[in-house]
Amino acid sequence: MEHTNHRRRRGLRLPRQASPVVSTTSTTTTLLLLVICLAALTRTPAAAEALRKRGADEGDTGGGGGSGCDNKAGGKQPSPVWVFGDSYADTGNLGDLGRELTRAWYDPYGVTFPGRPTGRFSDGRVLTDFIASAMGVPTPVAYKLRRGAARGLMARGMNFAVGGAGVLDTGNFQRNIGAQIDLFQAHHPPPTRGCDAGVAVVVVSGNDYSYAADKDNSTSAAIAYIPAVVRQLREQLRRLRDEVGMRKVVVTNLHPMGCTPLFTRALNYTACDPLANAGAAQHNAALQSVLAALDPANRTFLLLDLSTPFTAFVVEDAPERFPEPRRPCCESFSGDGHCGQQDDGGRRQYTLCDDPSKHFYWDDVHPTQAAWAAVARTFRPKIHEFLLST
Repeated sequence: MEHTNHRRRRGLRLPRQASPVVSTTSTTTTLLLLVICLAALTRTPAAAEALRKRGADEGDTGGGGGSGCDNKAGGKQPSPVWVFGDSYADTGNLGDLGRELTRAWYDPYGVTFPGRPTGRFSDGRVLTDFIASAMGVPTPVAYKLRRGAARGLMARGMNFAVGGAGVLDTGNFQRNIGAQIDLFQAHHPPPTRGCDAGVAVVVVSGNDYSYAADKDNSTSAAIAYIPAVVRQLREQLRRLRDEVGMRKVVVTNLHPMGCTPLFTRALNYTACDPLANAGAAQHNAALQSVLAALDPANRTFLLLDLSTPFTAFVVEDAPERFPEPRRPCCESFSGDGHCGQQDDGGRRQYTLCDDPSKHFYWDDVHPTQAAWAAVARTFRPKIHEFLLST
């Protein structure tokens, strides 16, 4: 899908604080008084509860906090939600490296919501926003934006998905899904016995196959890549359950990739590419078999079906809902251009529709906010049922 570069973030070294010189006796006395006062304070139930809530609210400024332990016991709050994936789920993790490489940080992206670019690959909200809403939680904070977020919000989950990522390496220099899980584990120790890490969402929209097709200039090469991708995806799903300790894992199947404007443009947006759609269907069948083997009782994994609603809107035609099912709202002048492209003089090299809600696709591969909202209406009941199951 989109091609991006990655900028390595340097770590920050905190200055060492100077320590005042005090006598050993004074230090010991002070510490003893502090321990006595703290012990007396925490004997008060109200004070102990206040301390517990304060710790939960503060969380970990490095990568969020929270687990499914308190939720299972008290049932007061939903489990934290952790998102892994690519541009269909990214809410701001792709750094701003300039318009050519990271177009989601430039106009016209975000024109519908919130009226400015936010790093989302759409005119507004994306899949993560709608999944979080279906789960009854705020949209998880993007990992890259964590330092500016409220600590209490970070305790409810975090989004590690980044545009250009794949299950395997895609040549876009972004963390693949395995590396995103590594990042999660670096900030979160395994849950204690009797607790869980929360709910994971894994979004895969086909970057691995785009990479394979581009490398060999062949859709057939992408289809041949399916076993390797699904095998690695299986390992990461197993890891989320068995090593990370996720209580529930939601994983998407592939949309009909041959119906994206990337393919339909050559057909004047009148039809889809059957070979690309066949490859997506083959991936979906393999993934369904993997989940059946991993979780025969369907207790841990939910296959979030994007293929069926996408097909209903862009293949079978639904002109009453999306008059333009295969033509993007933001269309580049040339086939090898992109939404948001400008020439050296700053002049637009794309056209923009008057009403994005009449289009299913925003750009050459990403749906509009209206499309995601329509798709979300098909999966909300399934997510509710899945989260309530034991």
